Amino acid sequence: MLQSVSSVVFCINPHDPQHPHSQVRGNKFCTICGSPIALKNRYIPLQILGSGGFAKIYTVWDLATQTERVLKVLVETAPKARELFKQEADILKSLRHPAVPRVEPDGYFQLSLGNPPQRLLPCLVMEKINGQTLEDILESHPQGCPEAWVLNWFNQAVEILRELHKKQIIHRDLKPSNLMLRQETNQLVVIDFGGAKKIRSALFWSKESSTRLYSPGYSPPEQSEGRDVEPAADFYALGRTMIQLLTGKSPPELADSVTGELRWRHLVRVTPGFADLLDELVREDVRQRPTNAARIQKRLAQSPQKQPGRQVSSSQQVTPLTQKSLNWSQRVTSAFTKGFSQSTRFLVKFITQLVRACLDTTKAMVLSAIAVCVGTSVGFVLAYWSPLGSTVDRLLSQQLPFLLQDDTQIALGSEIILFAAAGLATAWGLTVAGSFGQRRRYFVAPLTGFVGYGLGWLVWLAATPYNSFWGMAGLIAGAVTVLTLGLGLRNSYLIHAVFASVGTTILFAILLSFNLFPTPIFHLNPQPGWFEFWVYITFFSFVSLALSFWLGISYYLIVPCLRWLGWR
Repeated sequence: MLQSVSSVVFCINPHDPQHPHSQVRGNKFCTICGSPIALKNRYIPLQILGSGGFAKIYTVWDLATQTERVLKVLVETAPKARELFKQEADILKSLRHPAVPRVEPDGYFQLSLGNPPQRLLPCLVMEKINGQTLEDILESHPQGCPEAWVLNWFNQAVEILRELHKKQIIHRDLKPSNLMLRQETNQLVVIDFGGAKKIRSALFWSKESSTRLYSPGYSPPEQSEGRDVEPAADFYALGRTMIQLLTGKSPPELADSVTGELRWRHLVRVTPGFADLLDELVREDVRQRPTNAARIQKRLAQSPQKQPGRQVSSSQQVTPLTQKSLNWSQRVTSAFTKGFSQSTRFLVKFITQLVRACLDTTKAMVLSAIAVCVGTSVGFVLAYWSPLGSTVDRLLSQQLPFLLQDDTQIALGSEIILFAAAGLATAWGLTVAGSFGQRRRYFVAPLTGFVGYGLGWLVWLAATPYNSFWGMAGLIAGAVTVLTLGLGLRNSYLIHAVFASVGTTILFAILLSFNLFPTPIFHLNPQPGWFEFWVYITFFSFVSLALSFWLGISYYLIVPCLRWLGWR
């Protein structure tokens, strides 16, 4: 074996000017950079397997055991990458399970490069798993794998996760390419622990600071957004992996264009209990997923097995001639029934989505309008009938005197208080409504509304002396954009912000072009009357209504159309 595999070896130095390049067998050092070839006088690099994350993977020959192993070399030099690499090594060394690649206590080391040594190259030697990944198997079964296979893999994966979670380890990167079948035993093995995280547990889960690492299509929302994750993150990724194995389609292909949920059950025939469990695993809300592997295993034990095919008695059998005469009519009937069923489902789904979109948007419009009326009223009182307005006005006049023109008599402090209060109330109303799949961020959203409307007021104040039309457009566009970005929309928030701000601005531009809104009255003197109060109420209410309407259009129409066209 050694004679055949070691005739050509490799230098693993990523900083070698000619990397990667082969070396003649017998060289102790690289002829180009001088780096050692036999690592620790034990491991001889034979072949480059590929790259994963910030590392390169090699097959090496272990002179001590006379076996092939896998060498993982970190090529990234950032301190955080080194920390994660060392963490992966520590986790693998602590695990002794047949479903995890084995790493010896001395399997992690740092190779000195250069002469004299100028840098240290982190290396990790682990057991080589011979076999196919589930991704490889899926390539030969593009229509999906049999349920019996997938259920077997699922049972094994849940048991593996149970052992990992017992040791307070979350894998964080489960997907078909990271699940292998041992060639010798056909048993499942979990590989690539580069994203694995060690957590501490006392009475409750206690998480360390989390590094943002995710695989699009498999990682749950809380992981994609960089928040701390729990074991349920592994269950989410496992559920999506199993659904892909059943259907042959990647999760983005199965995602609903509006909600992002996977629509897959109509594509395959799966035991209902197993399908229900997979749907629970891939819930967007972490609180709706199973919390531990034991519960999943209990559900599997209680789930009824797939019913065997019904046996046909001799009295029910038909002759080939009779069967041939029935085939045509059966095919026609089946095609008609299937087409009618699909059309009915599509119509019902379309009507349901339309009603849902209308109700969701209406709720946002009503609650945001009510909230902004209350907020504007409170802001009006604070701005003009309390000492706060004059105090802020005096502060702005002293600190930002360029805002106030010599021939202008307006209450700067009162106006910015009024605008900020209206923005805070609008964001609060939209958050209470909870529409458009947003995460209800009761602190961040009102804060961004407060800041957004304040910045919009500054744009308006700066532009109005030159062009009131563009001043109003800048006010609305800036305020709506900042407020929308702070709402906590789960997906495509930049698209929503653009369409909401542009749509609302265009709507007001049309009103202004027909002189349907009295813009000159907005810069108020220190003692406005009731007419000005109602102008403000009308203005901010109309902004909230238009904003909610365009968010509904963006969420239920624009983004789904973009996804249908292939945008992700």
